[in-house]
Amino acid sequence: MTYEHLKIDRIGSIATLSINRPEALNALNYKLLVELKSAVDSISADDSVHVLILTGEGRAFVAGADIAEMKGMNPEEARSFAKLGLDVFRAVELMEKPSIAAVNGFALGGGCELAMSCDIRIASSKAKFGQPEVNLGVTPGFGGTNRLARLVGPAKAKELIFTGDVIDALEAEKLGLVNMVTEPETLMEKSMELAEKIASKGQLAVRYSKQAINRSFETDIETGMEIERNLFSLCFATQDQKEGMDAFLNKRKPEFKVK
Repeated sequence: MTYEHLKIDRIGSIATLSINRPEALNALNYKLLVELKSAVDSISADDSVHVLILTGEGRAFVAGADIAEMKGMNPEEARSFAKLGLDVFRAVELMEKPSIAAVNGFALGGGCELAMSCDIRIASSKAKFGQPEVNLGVTPGFGGTNRLARLVGPAKAKELIFTGDVIDALEAEKLGLVNMVTEPETLMEKSMELAEKIASKGQLAVRYSKQAINRSFETDIETGMEIERNLFSLCFATQDQKEGMDAFLNKRKPEFKVK
């Protein structure tokens, strides 16, 4: 499918999805969000894709939601717009396959929320993060209050959201918002290296592990342990488990088939 505001590239089992609206610093408008949902659904359904890298073209990852489009919304229109953004980002978060946000520049408001919906975040040293919505007289609307608090803790999330402060990549790494900081010229290289490493593992095990982690954050620890136990046992119905353990015992490299 051809998109107006997105680019999709493939290298082996790794798909790179680039937000391509650089003239607006990749600001999220309604049309872009609809395209993003379509692309995520397509990648999610493609069995040949093992890892998704999400990035932005130009100087920004995503500078935020499109303020010009939001300015005249009434409460019902805003509620509908927020639902679209929440649905898109939740689709990224719940996609079976792991996702990496390669944050090349501004990740503010909706951009920070999109990055947080990915499993792993690698940032350029020039990246900036924040939820500055209070500066516009609104709250985060695409999951920022939920995901930021889970990643950096409620107190720090409240500080960042209440003040609208923007932080640099090193501060984001220190807080646990970012996994790794690298120079701008090596951002995609480092992201691809990590994606290739993940893609070389038993993919059913990777996907079950993602599911176990995500679901454990939404329940109590006892239920989370039961979820883990069930997913662990499901691995033993796969060819990949037999291949992985046989390869280990015979000191050879496993050849996983995602079966």
